[in-house]
Amino acid sequence: MKKMVKTMSAMLIGTSLLVACSGNSEKTWSEDYELSDISFPLEEEVSLKFLTESSPLAPEDPNDKLIFQRLEEETGVHIEWRNFTGAQFGERRNLAMSSGEMPDAILNAGYSDYELLNLAKDEAIIPLNDLIDNYMPNLQAVLEEAPQYRAMMTAPDGNIYAFPWIEELGEGKESIHSVDNFPWINVKWLNELGLDMPTTTDELKEVLIAFRDHDPAGDGQTIPMSFIINDGGQDPGFLFGSFGLGDNWDRTVVTNDGEVKLTAADEGYKEAIKFMNELYEEDLLDIEGFEQDWPRYVAKGQEGRYGLYFTWDKGNISGMNDDYDLMAPLAGPDGHINVTRTNGMGFDRSRMVITSANQNLELTAKWIDQLYDPTQSVQNNWGTYGDDSQQNIFEFDENAQMLKHLPLDGTAPVELRERTSIGGPLAILDSYYGTVTTKPDDAAWRLGLMEEVMVPHMQAENIYPRVFHSREELDRLSTIEADLMPFVNRKRAEWITNGKVEEEWEGYLVELDRLNFQEWLEIKQAGYDRAAE
Repeated sequence: MKKMVKTMSAMLIGTSLLVACSGNSEKTWSEDYELSDISFPLEEEVSLKFLTESSPLAPEDPNDKLIFQRLEEETGVHIEWRNFTGAQFGERRNLAMSSGEMPDAILNAGYSDYELLNLAKDEAIIPLNDLIDNYMPNLQAVLEEAPQYRAMMTAPDGNIYAFPWIEELGEGKESIHSVDNFPWINVKWLNELGLDMPTTTDELKEVLIAFRDHDPAGDGQTIPMSFIINDGGQDPGFLFGSFGLGDNWDRTVVTNDGEVKLTAADEGYKEAIKFMNELYEEDLLDIEGFEQDWPRYVAKGQEGRYGLYFTWDKGNISGMNDDYDLMAPLAGPDGHINVTRTNGMGFDRSRMVITSANQNLELTAKWIDQLYDPTQSVQNNWGTYGDDSQQNIFEFDENAQMLKHLPLDGTAPVELRERTSIGGPLAILDSYYGTVTTKPDDAAWRLGLMEEVMVPHMQAENIYPRVFHSREELDRLSTIEADLMPFVNRKRAEWITNGKVEEEWEGYLVELDRLNFQEWLEIKQAGYDRAAE
């Protein structure tokens, strides 16, 4: 190994990063192949050692995926994987970095900004600026076409420490990421009961009552409205936009005057909670919505028990049939309509890092750069073509040199994607659609719904951008959020069920201040102002 690594911060694990000597036959990083001026495929195959995470639906050995098999053939680089799933990955990733059993690189690393900067400070991962400039023409081409991503990748100290995932699907308000929790309503039941599509919160309440009373699912199985509380796309916060600023997964919005606000401190938020409590008191809410997990949520949806539910794509819950349709945003008691934008975009800062144990930097960088080839990136993200052993998401048109999406034939898109794609660093720009690939049918359909149903009611012109805060700022934000956000989430669920939001509201605001809410706002505002310059 080229150098010893400084003691890691307590966040990772307090063990010192003293790495075993290079003569250790069990070492977890590759020997120095002394290769330079590399071009693929290599004349003689070599191997690199990577740590990664993949879906439980995917093969246990990533090399069983056709995408990796083709990459090995094209490059002459064999990857020796240590692959983990779920919470086990985070534990093993941190253990590897703190015990000295570091791999050459970590794919699908999943580090927070705070973790990235701590690892960089401890010299456990390396700056990537020179590698990108010298060895990565595919990534350079992406950054030349879309230079905003270089700024997002760059830490406050001017260094880039991780390779990103970039997926463009629409811009601004019309981005596919603008709303996570689409509300899907059972139009089959509406028609059976002679009900109109609700357009106001009062009308929604009456519709849900009709679902409850007529039990269209039969045998008492009807669930008027279901959700998973505080769970992004499955959260009922979409309804909060009828009462004010609305709500989103990170409780952060930006006004048209550029002011950062916490949704959960807005008066309209209180009114939305009161409405949710009204629904609860009428037995219109799924009581399991406060604790159920994804498999349970899906199972009940597939049984057709929901009158209204929330998720990104109905195909994953109730199927791509005509029983459910997207419900438009509702007017609140005073006629207010607002679709709250999420702060989501197709950008993940830390999809891959190179560790300081790596002795083959040019080789590793050039291998990673293959992942940014446009045709390769498309497959990394969605899946591949020509796999004789399972369903393919693409066919490859030789004449057009283009990947074309195949019909899903009833397969849930998320399942096919998790079985066959590899994630990791990639870039798919809007310019690729129609030249490198087609848009996925489900994405094109969702983008159409976004434009038609949601965009006209989005009042906010801004979202909170992907600010790369300083290590000191992140330290304070993480410390504050460790108490602030669980408190907000707990009170949100409690108030929906106990109805005490009005009487407890002033004390709640006092408690937010005690939990350093004002300092949180100041740091977030300062970050926004820097990004807006």
